[in-house]
Amino acid sequence: MASDDISTLIGRVALRDRAAFSALYRQSSPKLFAICVRILKDRAEAEEALQEIYVKIWQRAGRYAAGETNPMSWLSAIARNHAIDQLRARKPVANTIDEAYDLADSAPDPEKSAVNAAEGRKIDKCMGELEPDRADAVRKAYVEGLSYQELAGLFGVPLNTMRTWLRRSLLKLRECMER
Repeated sequence: MASDDISTLIGRVALRDRAAFSALYRQSSPKLFAICVRILKDRAEAEEALQEIYVKIWQRAGRYAAGETNPMSWLSAIARNHAIDQLRARKPVANTIDEAYDLADSAPDPEKSAVNAAEGRKIDKCMGELEPDRADAVRKAYVEGLSYQELAGLFGVPLNTMRTWLRRSLLKLRECMER
């Protein structure tokens, strides 16, 4: 739709023309919704913001000065500013540097990271000592969460055989980890 047509619609909305408001919504809502989604990164919140934006447009249409600004730029500015206001409203801001300083760092400390890495290498080494199909069954059971029944079907063995594989593999892993 041409810029002049949108400008005319805004002028008619200023006169409280509901049909013009409906046409303006149909023509401009996809672009304004895209602006909201891009800024808010949440579709439901963007939909709610879009409704509030059109209330503002209805209320402020009389303030639009045709010819001074591009009508889509005017509408986009309303959408962008409203979305940014929504974004600011949902983020708590630390009042002082001290409050920000007191926030706990959830990342493991360097010592803990080193210990975890060493244990990971040890587990990999111990898994390498298992027969390949047994190691694969252990990974699928304890990492991927497959049940005994699913594993038995996957490896083509009876259910009790799979239980025995896993029990014996875990015992070997324990022995290896204790060395």
